Amino acid sequence: MVHSVHNMSSTAVRDADDFDVRHSSFSTYEPNRLSEDGSPTMLSPWNQSCSPYTKSPSYNFEDDFPKNLPQNGLIRSLVREEGHIYSLAAKNDILYTGSDSKNIRVWKDMKEFSAFKSNSGLVKAIIIAGEKIFTGHQDGKVRVWKVQSKNPNNHKRAGSMPKLIDIFKASIKPSNYVEVKRNRTTLWIKHCDAISCLSMDHSQGLLYSASWDRTFKVWKVDNSKCLESVKAHDDAVNSVVASVDGIVYTGSADGTVKVWKRESNGKTVNHVFVETLLNQECAVTALAINKSGSVVYCGSSDGVLNFWEREKKNLTHGGVLKGHKLAVLCLAAAGNLVFSGSADKNIIVWRRDGPVHMCLSILTGHNGPVKCLAVEEDKKSSSTGSEKKWVVYSGSLDKSVKVWSVSEMAHNCIK
Repeated sequence: MVHSVHNMSSTAVRDADDFDVRHSSFSTYEPNRLSEDGSPTMLSPWNQSCSPYTKSPSYNFEDDFPKNLPQNGLIRSLVREEGHIYSLAAKNDILYTGSDSKNIRVWKDMKEFSAFKSNSGLVKAIIIAGEKIFTGHQDGKVRVWKVQSKNPNNHKRAGSMPKLIDIFKASIKPSNYVEVKRNRTTLWIKHCDAISCLSMDHSQGLLYSASWDRTFKVWKVDNSKCLESVKAHDDAVNSVVASVDGIVYTGSADGTVKVWKRESNGKTVNHVFVETLLNQECAVTALAINKSGSVVYCGSSDGVLNFWEREKKNLTHGGVLKGHKLAVLCLAAAGNLVFSGSADKNIIVWRRDGPVHMCLSILTGHNGPVKCLAVEEDKKSSSTGSEKKWVVYSGSLDKSVKVWSVSEMAHNCIK
């Protein structure tokens, strides 16, 4: 999953080493603020005091680690000096990268393969769905691209969400307008602020978009129609994740993680609020779930990860994972592993063994905050029957993408 976080003003410094260590709730929603007024390159300070679960079990880096196990390491750095990397998506050895340069670049076998350009500005989220690519942007629009079957390196613009015809039809009815800011209204099918995250329910053909406008919207992929808009939080929605059985999780700058349940009645789709998993002072900056949907992970601006485990139909808090010195900016889960990228420039690899999580590796090498992650199974390790490995892609504000090989058996955390 890939994310962009609504946070501090554009006067803040970019380097994570220069961040002020000060109390912050990340709740900086201003009624008259435009997307461009607050730079998304600005990152959150570290605040260890705001988690309500400080007494929960957490990983201790002073534990003794097993010796002589496979090491995790850097495979390659993909550098194109044109902008900070904000979004990644990977599938079948094809990697898409989005930046503030307006370009979406395509990499195949870790070599530049193709590129296409959007005039919308910052590319904040990317989703791959078959031959279609969905990109979320600073201007609040989702753009749709199609891979040409006869020429795979050619990507053609297939439209945007919502479509112009749908905007025109909706604008005729006054009831389709909603108030979004003081003395300002907009159509409910449109985001009125930057898109922060995209998530896909492939089984249902539904795309979810989260935005700084405090809502998430639900789109039907086959016709690009907006089915529903949910006023989910009191501040910017920084993350949305679609899980199994119609469950959706949202995380916000208001410090909450909420659970929603999809209910369908014919062509009508409604998402009903179920519960609030977390309510803290620090902003929720990233969410991730494992493949089965049995574990939910949440990263916050205090550098802490919380996680919940599903037992039957109930979610119970499993504990906290502490390892980062600055805000967690992105999360990804694969197999028994979860990866956390941070403003401290590091990626921590955590391994889940039953109810216990341990630090497997700390991947270092970026010279800027790690903004996005994508993970694919290493097909070579699967075919040889050796220990399971993953290929991890990390995008950073240092304008580079790094490619890592991670084994589920490796252990090189430094004591």
